[in-house]
Amino acid sequence: MIRVAKGYTLRHKQADIPISGWAVECRVYAEDPYKSFGLPSVGRLSQYEEPLHVPNVRVDSGIQQGSEISIYYDPMISKLITYGSNRNEALQRMEEALDNYVIRGVTHNIALLREVIKHPRFIQGDISTKFLPEVYTEGFKGHRLEDSEKMELLVIATSLYMAEQLRSQRFLGAPRISLAQPDAKNWKLYVQLGDSTHSIVASCQGSTYLVEVNGRKCCVTGEWNLASAVLSLQVDDVHRTVQCLSRDAGGNLSIQFLGTVYKLRVLSERAEELSKYMPEKVTEDTTSIIRSPMPGAVVAVSIKPGDMVAEGQEICVIEAMKMQNSLVASKTGKVKAVYCKIGDTVGEGDELVELE
Repeated sequence: MIRVAKGYTLRHKQADIPISGWAVECRVYAEDPYKSFGLPSVGRLSQYEEPLHVPNVRVDSGIQQGSEISIYYDPMISKLITYGSNRNEALQRMEEALDNYVIRGVTHNIALLREVIKHPRFIQGDISTKFLPEVYTEGFKGHRLEDSEKMELLVIATSLYMAEQLRSQRFLGAPRISLAQPDAKNWKLYVQLGDSTHSIVASCQGSTYLVEVNGRKCCVTGEWNLASAVLSLQVDDVHRTVQCLSRDAGGNLSIQFLGTVYKLRVLSERAEELSKYMPEKVTEDTTSIIRSPMPGAVVAVSIKPGDMVAEGQEICVIEAMKMQNSLVASKTGKVKAVYCKIGDTVGEGDELVELE
């Protein structure tokens, strides 16, 4: 640029720079795609691993593990770029890169990005600025599992549960009291996914798990390093890259599968039998309570206790990262209490206003 400003000619001509291949860029944001396609999320990156081990991947970022995403700046995490000899190859590489991208501590938009690049309209190039509202008319709901994909998720969850149980039953040295050895060849389990409960019969042979769901058998193999953020697994003839975001002693698992996070619960036969005696959690009446959908600052409050409000009337406005979100009443009623004022900083889920 300095040479050009001085009046020197460029050393290269446009003909010397031909177009070769395709590149695709995804902008990874700390946003919740399930809320208006991307309300900001804040927090500290407790774990962060860029997919630089994937070939032909470039990541432009200015953050690292431990960085904080605050309400004061743009929530972009990185620009993720993949290259291929053609468009389809670049998109396939992007799919692999998104599956291997580890971001913990904040909500991110990888699920939405992955769905967009896999959508037939996007693949064909039929896109516009109205793509999201036209394709996801009821808002983004995550990946909708086909029957074969649901089967894969169930057997992966079962295998992760068994791997965790078998690991916890191993002891170094000889315990003073002899322990009953687990029967790795005969597991009767139940997996809850959404509103459905599936009966599972599974067995383990080394690093291979044989899982039967509804009469169909699947074989899952891989390196079961439960400390790894990313697991590369083979479900029959299909390769899957998954991330186990959390698991606990109650059999609850959060698994990032095909970009979307699914919550499952794996129960032993005895635990499933006793679970029917557990009381159901009472659902909160959200029509009377207005909560902040995102962290931010309160910039406007339009009501006070005792006011009558109509359904759809603006109650207050929350601002974060150059975005303003107007919160409205979900029903007609009388304001019982106001828990915020202009200038307050609120977190996601904080109660702002209560109606009678």
